[in-house]
Amino acid sequence: MTNFRVAVFASHTGTNLRALHHASLESDAAFCISLVVSNNRESGALAYAQACSIPFAHMSGVTHPDPVQLDAAMCSLLDGHEINLIVTAGYMKKIGPRTLESYAGQIINVHPSLLPRYGGKGMFGRAVHEAVLASGDHVSGVSVHVVTAEYDEGPVIGRRIVAVELDDTVEMLSQRVLRAEHLLLPEVVQDLAVRAAGQWRADGTKRSRT
Repeated sequence: MTNFRVAVFASHTGTNLRALHHASLESDAAFCISLVVSNNRESGALAYAQACSIPFAHMSGVTHPDPVQLDAAMCSLLDGHEINLIVTAGYMKKIGPRTLESYAGQIINVHPSLLPRYGGKGMFGRAVHEAVLASGDHVSGVSVHVVTAEYDEGPVIGRRIVAVELDDTVEMLSQRVLRAEHLLLPEVVQDLAVRAAGQWRADGTKRSRT
């Protein structure tokens, strides 16, 4: 069993969680999914984690009405599971400042565009693909970036290009981009696990945590 432990944060269906988990079960996988967190108690991500016997938690304003207490509880949960990397994949809440500081450089996000284009507050899901099609761009794609305090502004550490077809609808482009997410995200996490071996952050700086 690898000791590079990944926590996945997801709010809805959790298709990227599934892709990561499947990749983690390959014989050459250098990481394992050790925790799933959702702000939505009814999310498909939590249902999947439960079905696969992956430790999981619902953490939100319902469980912790005070944001400061929620942030502290999140840190405690992650520390308790000895998490090396946090992956936010369709997670619809900002990470609290204490967690951001404690896990600086160890949180990554997958975004359905070629950042810095079509990133920032409000740019997620359908809105991104609508913007791409409205712009007339010939390519879109997927970016994996390090999470910082501002939406989608951290360093990009992985990209995959997706062609925009002349007859594309939002739904058609969305599905192709999602398939690219399912390929890119496990590749990036595997690469980080292999390179890091628990000693380096996603942004290339050495970890001080034990």
